[in-house]
Formats: sequence, structure tokens, C-alpha cells
Amino acid sequence: MPETTVRRTRVVIAKPGLDGHDRGAKVVARALRDAGLEVIYTGLRQSPEQIVAAAAQEDADVIGLSILSGAHLPICRRVLELLRQQGMESVRVFVGGIIPAQDIAELKQLGVADVFLPGASTQDVVRAIEAPTTARSGA
Repeated sequence: MPETTVRRTRVVIAKPGLDGHDRGAKVVARALRDAGLEVIYTGLRQSPEQIVAAAAQEDADVIGLSILSGAHLPICRRVLELLRQQGMESVRVFVGGIIPAQDIAELKQLGVADVFLPGASTQDVVRAIEAPTTARSGA
């Protein structure tokens, strides 16, 4: 009987914008890798266009954005717009970083799957990414 290969979830971790602090992104990338997910880290100072291009090239299931600069709303809006333009609506987007509580609802309305604030458990991030995709409310 032929052996069946199960495709591991592919996650692109990106640091958009000019923020040069990537320790959190690297910690999350390592936790995801340790949990058995396939992780592609794009590095610092990525544009939304570069992030979506990497996700397309890597056939990613998930994009994780680490944003500390305060530009989370325009960056997420643009990433999600580009995903729609590329026919990649099934790619889930997660955001972590310094996100004011009052912006979380708007991010989710835009289509962000989940938002992780400083101090979030890496296990919570792993569980959220491994969770089956469900229909987005309001999207």
C-alpha cells in the first residue's frame, strides 16, 4: 500500500514596514517550526507586495505579520486587498505586536483571523494556526 504524505501547514512570517525589531517574529517562527509547521521567515522591512508574493511563491496557508510600528491597519488592509486580487482569499492572516485594543475589531472586520498582543502564549498562536478554517463572520 503506498504511503500517503500529509502536507504540513505552510506559514509565512513577515515584518512589514520600517520596524527593525524582529525578536518576537523569530520566537513565533521557532514555536511554529517546533510544532511541526513549515515556516518561511521573510526578514525585515517587507512591503505588503513582497509579503503576498512570498506567500504565493511558497504556496502558504497562513501569513503571520509582526507589527510594532503602529501601521497595522493600513498594512493589513493592503495585504488582504492584495490576497483578494491574487485569488488567495483562503490564506489566513494573523497579526501580532503592539496593537491597540480598540483596533482589534476593525482588523477582524478587514479579515484578519486573529490578533496576538505582547505576552500571548506561543502555544495559543500554534493552536490558532492549526485550528480548522471556519467561515469568517462579517466577511
